[in-house]
Amino acid sequence: MLATGMPIMNAVSSSLVAVTAFGVTTALSYAWSGLVSWGLAGLFIAGGIAGGLLGTRSARHLSERRGALNIVFATVIIVVAIYMLLRNINVS
Repeated sequence: MLATGMPIMNAVSSSLVAVTAFGVTTALSYAWSGLVSWGLAGLFIAGGIAGGLLGTRSARHLSERRGALNIVFATVIIVVAIYMLLRNINVS
């Protein structure tokens, strides 16, 4: 957002498109190698679709309130970062 000056909705959407493109490429590589559990992959895909629809609806609702989407997005990033740090500290 800072580098491009784009609104949060555009930044989130652009990020998801990039993640999807890289994910599909990697998934196809693993599928081609025969390393995919299709039942489990189907569950993840269904969950991703449901989460995407719910996330889009939530983002639209939050974007109507000035700064609310930014706060929620930043909070999720911070919580995930703390979780990853704590998990890595406990492993070492």
